Amino acid sequence: MAPLILASGSGTRARLLREAGVAIEIVPPAVDEEEVKASYRADGAAVEDVALALAELKAAAVARRRVAESGTYVLGSDQMLDCDGDWFDKPADRAAARAQLLALRGRTHRLVSAAVLLKDGQRIWHHVDEARLTLRDFSDAFLEGYLERAGADVLGSVGAYQLEGLGAQLFARVRGDFFTILGLPLLPVLAILREHGMVPA
Repeated sequence: MAPLILASGSGTRARLLREAGVAIEIVPPAVDEEEVKASYRADGAAVEDVALALAELKAAAVARRRVAESGTYVLGSDQMLDCDGDWFDKPADRAAARAQLLALRGRTHRLVSAAVLLKDGQRIWHHVDEARLTLRDFSDAFLEGYLERAGADVLGSVGAYQLEGLGAQLFARVRGDFFTILGLPLLPVLAILREHGMVPA
């Protein structure tokens, strides 16, 4: 069987799947995420709907390139961070990461991760999950030290943190699935892949 096509440029999602034993081919999608988010926000859409729409758009964009290949499975995924109605994106630079972490300091936010599986360009499955995370009221000095030590890693996640590493020190409480926090609801993904013979049952 051909490998699962991952419609994502995320190194974390690729690593999670590969370490779980899933053979994947990575094909980053061409989707204007900011335009999609702006459109959905203007319509008053829920953050869950945005994450799901982006996941499907990414998968569909890649699937269109492989339309002639029968039996092609494409997995799209997206993650949204919502804090009391404010949506946060991956920071562009260290200053943006600092501002974002200051805005989240001492507050609880939601990470919503969605995954969509297409077969031959048609959606056959989707899943949305959320986690709730509370940042502790860390000092300004701690934040500067964290940014210095974490370096460019803070630019790789929507929350400007990496819970699996140094970023764990930012938190007071975490409720939810660890894989969802990393950006992919891995266990439900593995379950549907087993159903379709993509991984051992």
